[in-house]
Amino acid sequence: MKRIFRVVFSIMLGAAAVSCMPGRACAQANSEASASDQKRYQREAEEAQQRVISSAELDAVAIAAIDTAVPTEAPATPAKVRKLLIFDVNVGYPGHPSRFHANYAFEQMGKRTGAFEIVLSRDPEVFRRESLSRFDAVFLNNTVGNLFEDSQLRRNLVEFVYAGGGLMGVHGTTVAFTKWPGAVEDWPEFGVMLGARGARHREFDERVFAKVDSPDHPLVRVFPAEGFEYRDEFFRVHGPYSRDRLRVLFSIDVDRTDLTPKESRWKQEREDNDYALAWIRNYGRGRVFYCTIAHNPEVFRDPQMLKFYLSATQFVLGDLPASTIPSDRLTPTISAQEKLGWRLGVTAYTFYRYTLFETIEKTEQLGLPYLGGLSFQKVSSDIDKPFDAKLNDDELKAIRLKLDDAGVRMLTSFYAKIPGDEEGCREVFEFARKMGVETLISEPPLESLDMIERFCEAYDIDLAIHNHDQKASPHYWSPEAVMNVCDGRGPHIGVCADVGYWLRSGIDPVAAVKTIGSRLFVVQLHDLDALTSEGHDVPWGSGAGKTKAFLKELHRQGVEPKMFGLEYSYDWYDSIPEVKQCVRFFNETTQELARMISQRTLE
Repeated sequence: MKRIFRVVFSIMLGAAAVSCMPGRACAQANSEASASDQKRYQREAEEAQQRVISSAELDAVAIAAIDTAVPTEAPATPAKVRKLLIFDVNVGYPGHPSRFHANYAFEQMGKRTGAFEIVLSRDPEVFRRESLSRFDAVFLNNTVGNLFEDSQLRRNLVEFVYAGGGLMGVHGTTVAFTKWPGAVEDWPEFGVMLGARGARHREFDERVFAKVDSPDHPLVRVFPAEGFEYRDEFFRVHGPYSRDRLRVLFSIDVDRTDLTPKESRWKQEREDNDYALAWIRNYGRGRVFYCTIAHNPEVFRDPQMLKFYLSATQFVLGDLPASTIPSDRLTPTISAQEKLGWRLGVTAYTFYRYTLFETIEKTEQLGLPYLGGLSFQKVSSDIDKPFDAKLNDDELKAIRLKLDDAGVRMLTSFYAKIPGDEEGCREVFEFARKMGVETLISEPPLESLDMIERFCEAYDIDLAIHNHDQKASPHYWSPEAVMNVCDGRGPHIGVCADVGYWLRSGIDPVAAVKTIGSRLFVVQLHDLDALTSEGHDVPWGSGAGKTKAFLKELHRQGVEPKMFGLEYSYDWYDSIPEVKQCVRFFNETTQELARMISQRTLE
C-alpha cells in the first residue's frame, strides 16, 4: 500500500490566488509575452505539472526509512518561529527524484524538532518581495535550469539574501538559472552568490573519501574529524568557486580517493585538484549554504546526513552561529578575533579622497575582510556619484560584485544626513538594506530619532550615533551626553565612538567604555601624538591614547562592537604604512587577549 506525499503549490498574494507555471513568470505578471510565448509556457507548465504529480509519490518503504532517520532534536534553539521556503522547480530537465524525498525529510525535521516550518511552492510569484518577506531562508532544492527569467524576481531574491536572508542549495542548484540543456549561463550573479557553477560528475554512486576541512565547525560536528566515506553523484564545480570566497566544510580527499578515470570521457576536472563538496559563505548579510550530496534518494534516509542538513538549515535560518571566514583567509589572527567577537574593518573616511572602489581594493590589500562605507565618497571612475540612496539598482549591483571580487563585506556606513521625514528615511534604509549594511552611522537631529528608530526596527538595521567635538555635536560629544539620548530607547540605537574626538576633548576612552558598555556599537579607533585639540593621528599603540588599555577594558566588559573601524585621519594620500602598523597592533593585541581566554578555559 502506498502513502502519497502530495504538494499543493499555490501562493496567496494579497486577496487573490495567482496560479503560475513552474519555471516561468506569471502570464498575468508578464503582459508583454506574445501569444505564441504564452502557448509555449502553458504547454511546458502542463508537462511539468504531469511530471510533478506522477513523481510526487513516496512509497511506504521510503516514508518509513525517512521517518526513522529524521533527527528529533535541533542543535540550536530557534530565536523565533522560523519559515523555510522550499522551491524545487526544474526547467528543461526532468528533475531528480531525490528532491521529493528531501521535501518530506525537511518537512519532518522541522516538525519533529520545532526548528522551522516549511512552505513548498513551485510558483515563481513566491519571489515577489512581499511574499519573500515572510521567510527566513530559501531552499532551492535540486533546481536545474532557468527557474524564472523575470528580472525583478531575480533582483528580489538577491536583495533578500544580501539583506540578511538565507539561501540553501543542493546538487543541481549549481546549474540553476542556466539555460538547459547545456547549462548556458543566464544569471552570473546567482553563481557568485551561491559560490560556484557546474555539474560535471562521474558515476551516480561514485565512492569518495571526504576530508573534513573545518573539523571544529558547528555544521560538521556530526562527522568524524578524520573524514568519512560516502557514495553519491558528486559534482566537480568551476568558477566562480574559490576558497578565497568560501568556507569549505568538506571536500574530496584526493589522497584517499581513487580518482583514476574509468571512462574515456572522464578526465581531471580541476587542475588544482580541489573538489569541494559543501561550503558556506556570507553574501552581504545573507547566509549561504551548498552541498552537492543530494543526487540519490538514499541521502535523505541517512541519519548522519540529515543531522548535517538540519544544522545547515538552522545556519541559513539564522539560529546556528557559524564562522563564514573563507578557508584561505582563516588565520590565527582572524580566529583570535572571532573568539573575542571582534571584527576589524577599514573606515572609508581613511581613504575618502579616493573612490569607494579604490578603497575596497586597499581594504583587500590590507588583508581585512570588512569595510565601513561613506555617503559622500565617490563610487568609482565609471559611477561618478556619491555612495548614497540615489544610486540605482544596476549601480548597487556593480558595488556588490566589486565587494565580492575583493572578498570584502560592508558592515557599516556613515550617512551624513538621514532625513527625518518618512519618505526620505525609507530611501536611506532601503539603500542600507540593498547594500547589506548592519549599522548606519550618523548624527541625526534629536527630533528625527523617533522616526529613525521606527525604521531601525522595521529593517533590523542599527543606528550608531556618531560624535564630533562639543561645538559640532552638542548632544552627542561625550559618553554621558550620548547615553542620555540613548536612555529608554530600544536595542537598535547605540553609539559610534570616534575616539579621536574623545581624546581631543579630554575624554578618557577607558572611562568612557564603563559609561557606554554594550551600547557601544561601533568604534572608530584613533591614537594621537598629543592629547590636545591639535593632536593628529599616529599608528595605534604609539601615541598618548592608551589604545591597549582601551581594548583591554572592552574585553574585560565583554563588549562586542559591530565593527572596529580603522580610521586614520592624517597624511591622506600616503597613509598605508601607518595603517598597516595599526592593523599589526590590533592583531597582536587581539591574539594576546584570545590567549588569556584560552588560559582561563584551561584553568
